[in-house]
Amino acid sequence: MNDMVPIGSMLSAPAVAPTGAPITLSRRAKAAIVVRLLLNEGADLPLEDLPDELQEALTHQMGAMRLVDRDTLCAVASEFADEIDSIGLAFPAGIAGALDALDGKISRHTALRLRREAGVRQWGDPWARIRELGADSLLPVLQNESVEVSAVMLAKLPVPLAAELLGRLPGPQARRITYAVSLTSAVTPEAVDRIGLSLAMQLDAQPARAFDGDPVARVGAILNSSNTMTRDDVLTGLDETDQGFANAVRKAIFTFGNIPARIARRDVPRILREVPPASLLTALAGAEAAGFAATRDFILENMSGRMADQLREEIAETGKLKPAEAEAAMSDVVGTIRQMEAAGDLLLLVEDDGEDAA
Repeated sequence: MNDMVPIGSMLSAPAVAPTGAPITLSRRAKAAIVVRLLLNEGADLPLEDLPDELQEALTHQMGAMRLVDRDTLCAVASEFADEIDSIGLAFPAGIAGALDALDGKISRHTALRLRREAGVRQWGDPWARIRELGADSLLPVLQNESVEVSAVMLAKLPVPLAAELLGRLPGPQARRITYAVSLTSAVTPEAVDRIGLSLAMQLDAQPARAFDGDPVARVGAILNSSNTMTRDDVLTGLDETDQGFANAVRKAIFTFGNIPARIARRDVPRILREVPPASLLTALAGAEAAGFAATRDFILENMSGRMADQLREEIAETGKLKPAEAEAAMSDVVGTIRQMEAAGDLLLLVEDDGEDAA
């Protein structure tokens, strides 16, 4: 249970005992004793999570106290422990705490609207959010901000990320910002916090994207799972509409015909161990009729000689296949390769790389 809950309630309670009651410690004094005891025991108390007025009240109370006898200390600690045990459930204080607790559970749009309506601070440490973003997201902000703000931003970022951003800026701008970093020693923490909030709000104000991947990757993934006729027809249409986009999609596509250019020779045996034998035989048997004789030969040349000879005999005995059967088998081979790549067990070559070393 969160110890800050009873401490906060103690601090917020009246400090003066009712008239005529025996002289006892106020709840604020008890809270100060508990905090002092926990700090002495090495506890890491997030006192900064308390409202400012309670932090101030705690500080004044601790400054006004002197010695506490052992019996009083034991009584206060026992009372505090009982209060902790009696708590069944604690809710976060205020709309900001509630939104933090519900982070990722309610829609991002709703959370942003509620924060704006309540006027609450959107981030605890805005720089923590900014440091999570990559160079591609931060570079446009750096290019459009003033030299002074850019210098503070670079000073707050991890060194590798700051170096990458600096290297992607034009030389004169990079030099101006680098010099401005040397002048940031006089910047106050409050100013740095305000700059961080402003940058975080600016980054968060960018329209949310409905899709995670870029259009080329999405279209490429769809066409990877399409049959050859559909894929060729779509690419022909894209050539007529936007040849640049069509070329980019072609690079994102991986089909049975791309195997010789995208698979290293040494990886062929590993792939074949994962492909169902029936699918491999059907794919190789139907490859020539589908225009993929080069892929068939590439696969046969990069397996053991005995296995290749056996497959050639079985291919000769297979006879004519239906195009749909051959295409389904080729899709199984490609699917296996894609799964290995996604799992990190296989690295596809870039087509311009050519053959790698054996």
